[in-house]
Amino acid sequence: MEKTAEQETAKTFQRTRMVVMAAAFAALACVATMVVKVPSPTGGYMNLGDTVVLLGGYLLGPAWGALAGSIGPALADVLLGSPIYAPATLVIKAGMAALAAACHQAFGKGRGPLGLAACGIRGELPLVGGSWLLDALLLGRAAGAAAGIPSNLVQAAFGIAASTLLAAALGRSAYVRREFPRL
Repeated sequence: MEKTAEQETAKTFQRTRMVVMAAAFAALACVATMVVKVPSPTGGYMNLGDTVVLLGGYLLGPAWGALAGSIGPALADVLLGSPIYAPATLVIKAGMAALAAACHQAFGKGRGPLGLAACGIRGELPLVGGSWLLDALLLGRAAGAAAGIPSNLVQAAFGIAASTLLAAALGRSAYVRREFPRL
């Protein structure tokens, strides 16, 4: 069966829309990571970036959410003078968005804030585990790297809480539900 010109135009429009939305979420994640920085006792900092990473996953789905959620924070690492962390950030944040989005699509949709929070917990696992692994590699000691786990848990908890509240609020809008049916 041949595709009509209208079908091709609709497909192109949808792809362009997703590219633009992913770019917008990447920019939001970069800014959210850079603007509010709370120093952590282990030398890093906590930020609002995870909120946007998880929210982008919920709204854009696993693939586009992972793309947006990884590029923004990795760019923030580069712009903030810590490019050594950018490759790991790409992998960790992509995993976060993809896991949270896949969980939401499979189990959380229609379950309200508790479903979102449960999927956020699943999505934050790469942050805690991946950051510990990265620190262990950089320090050369797994036990020493464990010192960063508490601040990463606080970062994760804040990202889960804020993204859950935002997604629940956005889900009440008919416009958002129409434009982002994944939510």
